[in-house]
Amino acid sequence: MITEEAIIGKTARVGVIGMGYVGLPLVQVFCDKGFNVVGFDIDKSKVERLSNGISYIKHIPSDAIAGLVASGRFQATTEYARLREMDAIIICVPTPLTKTRDPDLSFVEATARAIAANLRKGQLVLLESTTYPGTTDEVLLPILETSGLKCGEDFYLGYSPEREDPGNPKFSARNIPKVVGGIDETSGRLAAALYGQVVASVVPVGSTREAEAVKMFENIYRSVNIALVNELKGVFEKMQIDVWQVLKAAYTKPFGWHPFWPGPGLGGHCIPIDPFYLSWKAKQYETPTRFIELAGEINSAMPERVVDKVMRALNSRGKALNGSRVLVLGAAYKPDVDDIRESPSIRILELLEREGAVISYNDPHIPAFPELRESHLRLKSVELTEQTLAGQDCAVIITNHAAYDYEWIVQNSRMVVDTRNATAAVTHGREKIVKA
Repeated sequence: MITEEAIIGKTARVGVIGMGYVGLPLVQVFCDKGFNVVGFDIDKSKVERLSNGISYIKHIPSDAIAGLVASGRFQATTEYARLREMDAIIICVPTPLTKTRDPDLSFVEATARAIAANLRKGQLVLLESTTYPGTTDEVLLPILETSGLKCGEDFYLGYSPEREDPGNPKFSARNIPKVVGGIDETSGRLAAALYGQVVASVVPVGSTREAEAVKMFENIYRSVNIALVNELKGVFEKMQIDVWQVLKAAYTKPFGWHPFWPGPGLGGHCIPIDPFYLSWKAKQYETPTRFIELAGEINSAMPERVVDKVMRALNSRGKALNGSRVLVLGAAYKPDVDDIRESPSIRILELLEREGAVISYNDPHIPAFPELRESHLRLKSVELTEQTLAGQDCAVIITNHAAYDYEWIVQNSRMVVDTRNATAAVTHGREKIVKA
């Protein structure tokens, strides 16, 4: 049975379900603080690699995983029956959208059923997956109670939103404050005690719904502001005003201002998805979310705007998009990471292909496209050479990786469409650059 004494004494056994960009860093944190952790995943290949001390996430070195395995503090498994051994179970599984942009909680529900089949008295279950307010008590709780155990008496339940920022060296799971909410007072207290042993600070809130709402608000705040600058980019472009210069100048204001930058669309697991989760839930309360939905529409439309820009740029040089060779630079959703989830590059490549372009991509962090649920693309990164660039009708910068030499790229390209202002410092060949 989990107790505060077991948590403080590091004898509580922790299970983390989902060995991805959220779950694996969490394993590291708990192990480094002296807990024994079992990582659960349905992907046998991931479990085999972890068991052999091999990481598949760039910012988590294999040496670190190998050290945890060698110490005996970490094991990876596909055997969900071992959940019975755990005192605390943390759920870190995907919460994507359906094709109609409704919440897809199938991973959460399947995980909940697996836990329910192995639930025992005295366990603490925590959900970290980003989702709408009400998921923990309306979806997760009823499934767990099919075990015959009652929440608050036989087991405990809470929610703590993940706040991972892959590739950010300043912030990791260790030093990011952890928001925690429980179904009841005891659940909240135990959850706060557990996270309090491994993170810099814990921020308790009054319920799981409040904790879920915190995550929604954080990401919708970013979505709305990014949509604003994306819309202004289009307006200023028609006025022949450089939006990047405007934003940089505005950034000098020492109060009442936080910078957001335009781009080719949103990526990552949270910001492109969360607004639709909340707007879907709000409909159950007959409450419109026009502002949130408009921001989602603007950001979702950015890949089409990029492709239109490419088409117009080619037209200005007497070429049609149909049959043109187009190289996309950067497949990851943000600079210097190996994460392609919800990346705008996926949609942009699909749209270019649909219009008849001969597509290819380069990304120093993503050698090949993984299998994606909503995409047919099975591409491999091409080598970035002078010959590669010279053979393209257009190179499109989607992700501004630090590894790219933009001066060299422009020098060796026929035309460059830049969606990130990555070529701002380029001094030669600026007539080849088209901002998008």
